[in-house]
Amino acid sequence: MATPTEHVPSVSKPEWHGLRPEELIELYRVMYTSRRIDDREILMKRQNKIFFQISSAGHEAVTAAAGMVLKSGHDWFFTYYRDRALCLMLGMSPYEMFLQAVGAADDPSGGGRQMAGHFGHPAHNIVTSSSPTGTQFLQAVGCAEGLVRSRRLGLPHRTDEFRVEADGDEVVLVCTGDGTTSQGEFWEALNSASNLELPVIFLVEDNGYAISVPVEVNTPGGSISKLVTGFPGLYTQEVDGTDPLASYDVMQLATEYCRERKGPALVHAHVTRPYSHSMSDDERLYKPESEREAEAERDPITTFAAYLIDQGLANDESIEKMKTEIDEQLAEAADRAAERPQPGADTVYHHVYSPDVDPTSDAFDTEPVPEGDPTTVVDLLNACLRDEMTRDPRIVVFGEDVADATREQHLDGVKGKGGVFKVTANLQRQFGSARVFNSPLAEANIVGRAIGMAILGLKPVVEVQFFDYIWPAFHQLRNEMTTMRWRSNGAFKCPVVIRTTYGGYLTGGAIYHSQTGASLFTHTPGMHVVCPSNAQDSNGLLRTAIRCDDPVLFLEHKHLYRQTYNKGSYPGPEYMIPLGKANIVRPGSDLTIVTYGALVERTRKAIKLLEKHEIPVDVELIDLRTLSPLDMDTIRESVKKTNRVIVAYEDAKSWGYGAEISARIADELFEWLDAPVRRITSTDTFVGYAPSLEAAILPQVDDIAEAIAELAEY
Repeated sequence: MATPTEHVPSVSKPEWHGLRPEELIELYRVMYTSRRIDDREILMKRQNKIFFQISSAGHEAVTAAAGMVLKSGHDWFFTYYRDRALCLMLGMSPYEMFLQAVGAADDPSGGGRQMAGHFGHPAHNIVTSSSPTGTQFLQAVGCAEGLVRSRRLGLPHRTDEFRVEADGDEVVLVCTGDGTTSQGEFWEALNSASNLELPVIFLVEDNGYAISVPVEVNTPGGSISKLVTGFPGLYTQEVDGTDPLASYDVMQLATEYCRERKGPALVHAHVTRPYSHSMSDDERLYKPESEREAEAERDPITTFAAYLIDQGLANDESIEKMKTEIDEQLAEAADRAAERPQPGADTVYHHVYSPDVDPTSDAFDTEPVPEGDPTTVVDLLNACLRDEMTRDPRIVVFGEDVADATREQHLDGVKGKGGVFKVTANLQRQFGSARVFNSPLAEANIVGRAIGMAILGLKPVVEVQFFDYIWPAFHQLRNEMTTMRWRSNGAFKCPVVIRTTYGGYLTGGAIYHSQTGASLFTHTPGMHVVCPSNAQDSNGLLRTAIRCDDPVLFLEHKHLYRQTYNKGSYPGPEYMIPLGKANIVRPGSDLTIVTYGALVERTRKAIKLLEKHEIPVDVELIDLRTLSPLDMDTIRESVKKTNRVIVAYEDAKSWGYGAEISARIADELFEWLDAPVRRITSTDTFVGYAPSLEAAILPQVDDIAEAIAELAEY
């Protein structure tokens, strides 16, 4: 790259904000490089050499300044799509950015799996970014929280390839546009960052528009920095983000505030957007020419070059020489990247799940060593959590009401909460408040923070109190947690366990405490889904889920928590059941029933009812235990033997989980079937409050018995 001319002074002047001449030149070099990568990509898009382009134009000054203040590979970065100059300053190369733009297999941000502008690089602690606006806030807060908790617990933080001891002064930077501050998760993130005094900087790059929607539509009063002044401990600064030196000053102040662990900071930087939102947008349709001309006068590429010349740090000749050299290097890098191959079709399944830890393998198939009297699902879940937290100091447990008492001074005088259903009882007392703690009443907050902690190497086991209220977190679960390993081509992972209570049969649970809907999660690649029916399986499967290296949704059926028929003895601290391994509860030869959760016991009762009435049907009962992965092998062998099958599940009939099993059976085992595949399900409604409604809606013992008898006679 170009170097400063010989006449440049070798020492800093006060008006240079403490920066050396070579650093000022470097600022401009990065800003100009960022702009010209945008221009080169726009050209390549028109030549059909790349497939998407979104520019960082107008944002270069504040983001380059932020990259100069913060430390690559030390601090952590949650970017958005206009942060090209930040990533260049942190150490990403133009060639690496062009590799992403052309969808090359050796693109370090995603191996051809992410759009251009979606940066990620583990060596620089640039966490893989995604397209949904606003999801990065809670993850960044979780990352900052992970830094603090790791320090308190004496743990290192790391990614797969880079292990770093926590120094105690790391800072997390999360970037956003002005429009995204309308998202609820932005405010949830500010809540937790301020409450916990976390070292996270929110950099709001305010270019005045969210695509075509002006800032006053998104932000009351038009200024996000004025709105957030009431957050305790939040250091707030407003700056002209087209001025790299003013931006450098403000970013230094915010960074020092966070490094000293005084709390979070928000920098509101006013920038421009001289190009349209993306190449799919035309800003001339909604921006008047006068506004575009005013923005052009503030263009940091033009104004900072003039400043360097005015300060005697460069002249017209040296600036033009630098531009020429950069343009030549970018042309070469773009041409070289365009020649790189795209990923092969054989790679599509790479990094959907961990390539290193296979929770379906024999390594997770251990024998129980029973001890003590049989006890409940709740007790054996609690025992598993206790064992695993003892084994692995990285495990943190949090959610709504999971602590014994948030106000630790009262612990000696109260019995303690330990979860609505007592699954986490006494864990805070045993392992301390740094590892077991309550969250706000906000499900996205729980899951988003867990993602950030997992990135650092902690092992969050979080609780969403009721499955019925998991939906605010669905965005984080579906678009972020489960895609992270795949979209980063294996550079980042997110092995979180989400425990949540599930299902009905509560008598009075009604619509909002009886929900099922596992199919929405089994339909999601990258996530395992578990639903045990008894105490011992709950213990063994939870242990596997925790030791797994992927996201796991662990469904705990509320109705089964304290039943007597499904009790089990404590199986020991190493007992595990592989995922994807069903249990043949009862062997049979005439008919197969495939089920899980609360319907296992109801099916068993239905079989006994038929026996009582002397209806001779030898039923084979399969408890799936794991919904994803599905043990199709056990189903296949059973159906080949019995030639008749019922799929029983608690969800609504249409579009439910059992529909997929039925389709697979019809597709793969048609030749062995002597009767149609039958489904026993809930009605295609919600669950009613009155017991009469609940009984009519949820599948009952009589429903199952009748279906068995009818299918046996087909």
